[in-house]
Amino acid sequence: MPAASSGRGGIRRSAAVALTAAATLLTGLLGPATAHADIPPSDSVTSDNVEHIANVPKPEAVSNTNSDLAFSGDYVIGGNYDGFVIYDVADPADPRIVSEVLCPGGQGDVSVSGDLLYFAVDYPAANEECGAPAVPVTDPNGFEGVRVFDISDKTQPEYVAAVRTDCGSHTLTLVPGDDEREYVYVSSYAPAAEFPNCQPPHDKISIIEVPLDDPASAAVVNEPVLFPDGGNHDQDGLLRPTEGCHDITAYPEKGIAAGACMGDGILMDISDPVEPVVTEIVQDENFAFWHSATFTNDAGTVIFTDELGGGGAATCTEEIGPERGANAIYTLEGEGADSTLEFASYYKLERHQGDQVCVAHNGSLIPVPGKNYFVQSWYQGGVAIIDFNDPKNPKEIGFWDPDDRIDPDIENGSSWSAYYYNGHVYSSDMRRGLDVLELNDPRLRPAERVTYDEFNPQTQPVYRPGR
Repeated sequence: MPAASSGRGGIRRSAAVALTAAATLLTGLLGPATAHADIPPSDSVTSDNVEHIANVPKPEAVSNTNSDLAFSGDYVIGGNYDGFVIYDVADPADPRIVSEVLCPGGQGDVSVSGDLLYFAVDYPAANEECGAPAVPVTDPNGFEGVRVFDISDKTQPEYVAAVRTDCGSHTLTLVPGDDEREYVYVSSYAPAAEFPNCQPPHDKISIIEVPLDDPASAAVVNEPVLFPDGGNHDQDGLLRPTEGCHDITAYPEKGIAAGACMGDGILMDISDPVEPVVTEIVQDENFAFWHSATFTNDAGTVIFTDELGGGGAATCTEEIGPERGANAIYTLEGEGADSTLEFASYYKLERHQGDQVCVAHNGSLIPVPGKNYFVQSWYQGGVAIIDFNDPKNPKEIGFWDPDDRIDPDIENGSSWSAYYYNGHVYSSDMRRGLDVLELNDPRLRPAERVTYDEFNPQTQPVYRPGR
């Protein structure tokens, strides 16, 4: 069971030393790979209430992995390790690519704010320019951090600025400010003594302030230490000890944020966005790598995910079991800064995937007012629709799992992130490209009346019918 103490793809791939250590840990944690084909308990690639309506293959110029998504009006912005792609989804059944930006930097997490796009850079390059050659992480002049683009013309995005941050940017989170400025929380990790720009202890995040009338002058304004006591280093089975955060989800209207920080899950008071304060820390003996977090609309519950295996292991098997590589659902007891996290249950994909890579990954709420439904990626486990209205008894109520073991004519999927936006689910598949799903379930139909002008899954909006 989780232990509590008061107080957002997996491994940072630019850190070869970190990867080696993680691989060694993983072997001991999971044991040898299963040799049998653990067929999912289903004879279909999709449930009756989920329909796959469109796929846009990756552009030929994008040879690397698709990653996260952001949404603006009739557009979906898909990050990838080579840059980003902008899709026109005015007709979700017929999405079209309107532009491709090649600007390699690794990870490629994206957030959008009006005409600005923020792009996470986690691989060091010789300089800030797009197309600059990669350099070793031991190069003190290598650039990692956040790139800023102007996407007012979706067909011709323009590169505006670059902001260097320690250890680069594995993920990023947009936090609104006032009419004059906004902020980007930068999460990164995996320091090492030989990495001049990523020295241990890396127990902080970077906060970038962006003046809205002059985004080219964006700069780091604070580097708050979240783990002054060092974080979780002692728990058996950790993929890596706490050395920063993987992902942070902000809920600005509530003035709170939840962080998934390798060995720890945290709550923060962000009422002053430049000075976030950690108010609660939880640990869980079954979690190997705290990866991401999602609040319910009433901020009464948080789903944390555990990326056991760092996104490269088969964990959706009977041998691994239902409590590792899973979601952990916590209720928030109390109000504001006095809230505490109380463990309620685990949710793990029950459709066993054998030797396919499968583990809890990125997802979002399906905005049914007054109810709690979640859509989530599981890599080769596909996309799951989860009912967690009872936090102690979550259950899958729908799925889409392209799997050639079931249908030999289908291309296998590996969904990195799946989010609900204005009536449809969009899945960023690492290889397949962008997939669009339609939900045909009366329980989920009220979500169709909730519309957004903009949506960043790591910056949660409050939703109401008709909005």
